[in-house]
Amino acid sequence: FIDEAIGNINGCADNENFDYRRVWTATDACGNTSTAKQTFWILVNGPSSLTIDGTIATEEGDAVEDVAVNLTGGANFSEMYVTEDDGAYEFANLVVGSNYQVDPYSNENPMNGVSTYDLVLISKHILNLEMLDSPYKMIAADINRSGSITTFDMVELRKMILFINTEFPNNDSWRFVDADFVFPYADNPFATAFPELVNINGLLESEIHDFVGVKIGDVNGTVIANNLMGVDDRTFNGDLNFQLDNPSMEAGSTYDVVFRASDFEKVAGYQYSLSFDANQLEFVNVAAGTLEGLTEANFGLTMLNEGIITTSWNSNEAVSMRDGEELFTITFKAKSAAQLSDVINVSSRYTKAEAYNAELDLMNVQLRFEGATATDFSLQQNRPNPFKQSTVIGFSLPTATNATLTFYDVAGKQLKQINGDFVKGYNEVSLNRNELQATGVVYYELVTPNHTATKRMLLTNN
Repeated sequence: FIDEAIGNINGCADNENFDYRRVWTATDACGNTSTAKQTFWILVNGPSSLTIDGTIATEEGDAVEDVAVNLTGGANFSEMYVTEDDGAYEFANLVVGSNYQVDPYSNENPMNGVSTYDLVLISKHILNLEMLDSPYKMIAADINRSGSITTFDMVELRKMILFINTEFPNNDSWRFVDADFVFPYADNPFATAFPELVNINGLLESEIHDFVGVKIGDVNGTVIANNLMGVDDRTFNGDLNFQLDNPSMEAGSTYDVVFRASDFEKVAGYQYSLSFDANQLEFVNVAAGTLEGLTEANFGLTMLNEGIITTSWNSNEAVSMRDGEELFTITFKAKSAAQLSDVINVSSRYTKAEAYNAELDLMNVQLRFEGATATDFSLQQNRPNPFKQSTVIGFSLPTATNATLTFYDVAGKQLKQINGDFVKGYNEVSLNRNELQATGVVYYELVTPNHTATKRMLLTNN
């Protein structure tokens, strides 16, 4: 064989790479010859260890926190790095020339960024009415990880919104795509395989590998990717009201609670938790009415023992209903004598209460009871909102009573609770942001023995 070097071996600068070529020649007994060449990379006076690092961020550029980045290699090598609020990861002191694999993973908080709003957008995409405009959004819409976007994905996502399921059965909460990858067909990311990990064959120098984080189910970009974010700052643009009779119920009697349209104009979708006092009411049945597309599948009944019924509905086109039309009916049996308005209300405890008009602007959801005075009990929007340092929350009570004000983050984790005896009429509670240890959207819920109301506020750093 013959050895030859491409470049000057002697006197090479530190860390200089060059080719080393070996030429093999074989001769058989008849004098026939064959030649083969092998070329090797040689690193002279190179580093004894290297690094692999990168950043994980959403398509919008928001750093993704709590991603477990796994690094594996030869000889049973394995390390893990969990990203913080900057989305960065780093592995140091790696062996030169070894093979490595970088594989990010997260199944945290599947409901983060997910709502019926996403169902509206996915439905429009399926029907070619309004296409999702990026391959990452399409990956987010593939709820069941089938490599396509169909009505089956909508069924699975609605089960999550209704808290029938609390994890995606066939998917993780996040998927991660190599940021250097260019989709050959941007309008169909499933046409070819896309890399969700990176393989490094023979690490010769420090390398950077970034990933794009895709939150499954979130196609409108409302995910809170790290604890420094203040997102989902849409303001409420009006109310969606459900009109109910307000009977005085007798113990042992059964009542059909009919939810009727009231100013139901050009509504594209809604969702909320219906809270009822399980000590005074027993759920019997739910039945669809005249609202197009609404069936029993639009209700979640897995938390009846907690006094919660979840609901989510959307339409391909905004729907208007005449006042008084019966949208759906829930039948209850009274366990004790009670006024309906005292034992049932809209809540955001599980499925957040919100609705969307034709322009997909956000609306409040509330119940209107025949004969009830709207000013008897009310929870006001905090002021100022958004706020940076402190805020004030006002509320009115029909009678002097004990009340609890509870604050939750978007994952439903309790941040703070204020309990006290409050006077009839108007009351105020002041709050400093350092009492919440949070940034971004926070929900606050006022609970009295007879009423519940929920609103949300926004904490900012600016």
